Amino acid sequence: MLKRLFTLFFFLIFTFNTNAEIQKIVYIDIEKIMQQSVAGKNFINLLEKKHKTNISKFKKENEQIKEKEKKLITQKNILSPQDFQKELSKLRDEITNFQKNQVKARNEINKLRLLGTNKMINEITPILENYAKENAINLILQKKNIVMGKKEMEITDNIITLADKKIKKINLD
Repeated sequence: MLKRLFTLFFFLIFTFNTNAEIQKIVYIDIEKIMQQSVAGKNFINLLEKKHKTNISKFKKENEQIKEKEKKLITQKNILSPQDFQKELSKLRDEITNFQKNQVKARNEINKLRLLGTNKMINEITPILENYAKENAINLILQKKNIVMGKKEMEITDNIITLADKKIKKINLD
């Protein structure tokens, strides 16, 4: 009886030890990768240039609309009421189109940002898979979903180095 109990105890301990494999879990900061990798920096610069171009374009248009408004106000007493209403209506239409174009440009930049981020993640995924295989990593989490973790568990800098070697630019075509 004692022999059976000892065998059962030994068998249970041996079974638990083989199932208690050490799980290697790490985390990465996707935002840091987007901001510090070569491809991410190129992408951010592209968005900033597009944004600055839009700002200067809309600033000029806004100034032109303000000039037209001032001109119309000065002509209020000179123009007939019907002509004034026609000109006012044209100005209102122009303002409406201006606002629509601003929203459209903002939406376009947001779409580009989303598209670029998705493409960057798609480019990084195989790098992460390879890294996980080579380093026997079971789970990679995003830093934004972690409350607390050891600094040694963060692999962001390693992934940035690998991404810089493999990804030079994000194609938005």
